[in-house]
Amino acid sequence: MKKTFLTLLAVFCLLAPHSNAKETITITDLAGRTVTLSTPVQHLILGEGRFLPTLGLFDQDDPAKRVVGMMGEFEKLDPAGYAQYVKHFPHINDIPKIGGNGEATFSAEKAFSVKPDVALFGMGSGHGPNDKSATVIAQLEAAGIPVIVLDFRVEPLENTQKSIEILGRILGQKDRATEFLTFYNTRLNLIETRLKDVTERPRVFIEAHAGMLPQCCRSFGRKMMGRFIEWAGGINAFGDLIPGAVAEVNQEQLLVTQPDIYIATAVGSQMTMDKTPNIIALGAGTQKEAALKTFENVLNRPGISRLDAVKNGHSYSIWHHFYNTPMNIAAVEVMAKWFHPDLFKDLDPDKTLKTYFDKFQAVPLDGVYWINQPHKGQM
Repeated sequence: MKKTFLTLLAVFCLLAPHSNAKETITITDLAGRTVTLSTPVQHLILGEGRFLPTLGLFDQDDPAKRVVGMMGEFEKLDPAGYAQYVKHFPHINDIPKIGGNGEATFSAEKAFSVKPDVALFGMGSGHGPNDKSATVIAQLEAAGIPVIVLDFRVEPLENTQKSIEILGRILGQKDRATEFLTFYNTRLNLIETRLKDVTERPRVFIEAHAGMLPQCCRSFGRKMMGRFIEWAGGINAFGDLIPGAVAEVNQEQLLVTQPDIYIATAVGSQMTMDKTPNIIALGAGTQKEAALKTFENVLNRPGISRLDAVKNGHSYSIWHHFYNTPMNIAAVEVMAKWFHPDLFKDLDPDKTLKTYFDKFQAVPLDGVYWINQPHKGQM
């Protein structure tokens, strides 16, 4: 009897699904490339370190547990955000760097040494290897490392969903991807539906990296955060004049155009404001008072202070890094409320942002991510 039981147990173990069983799947990434790989993926390298928070959508217990190597731009470009993640997950500091900030710094040798299952690259990224990095992609693929291109940057409100779906599949987290996309699409569709018959839309000028350069002004075209303006019911004042993602706008031309609304993106934080007092502080660890102070400095610059939008109190600032994360839904909501306050008076972007962190992030919400013109004194 005992022998029969053991025999049956052995057969059951052979037939039962194994938790570590691998499945080979084929996907089409955001660059239109066909990629075949084994899932669920356990070892990743990140062509942008700022993909790390997106992994928190799937691995809230530890967003870095699958990351065996990453580029170093997260720490450089968003030191406050990086510090927040290190505070909660100190081992992030020990993840090998496969490059610094920019494609030219990427080391294929270091990437090979950490033995990844998959490499995640960004579409059109200037901060790491991307969809155009043919040599790098060929090197990795020749070594048996599949490369998947994601996009939260170039066409963020079209490709965020596709990128999350891909991550859900390769990480073995389809249900989690569906849960997030239900939240995301519900919020996005509400805005689109309400704006369907709206014909009067404000002209919006968005200044990228406000205060970082002495001259005015760098702005987005119809990509990246320029897309947020259109989806939120505004008209990008220079969208048709900027052929790529970002370009310089002449100050005199800006003053002639006189947009209805001015938005400045914030690349600083309270953590860095002593070293960089000329740029706006927003994001992780930044409190309202610091944000207001730094925003006022930007608004008082020659040229910007002469804009009718500034004189009339129609000026705002928003965290710059919204352009490269699924958090972009909160940015679109707050812009919609700025552009059409009556139409979206019941919309609560602060609640959306808090829900995003509470339900879909591995770290808590800590800090302000947008601000109204200082003399308005409102959030």
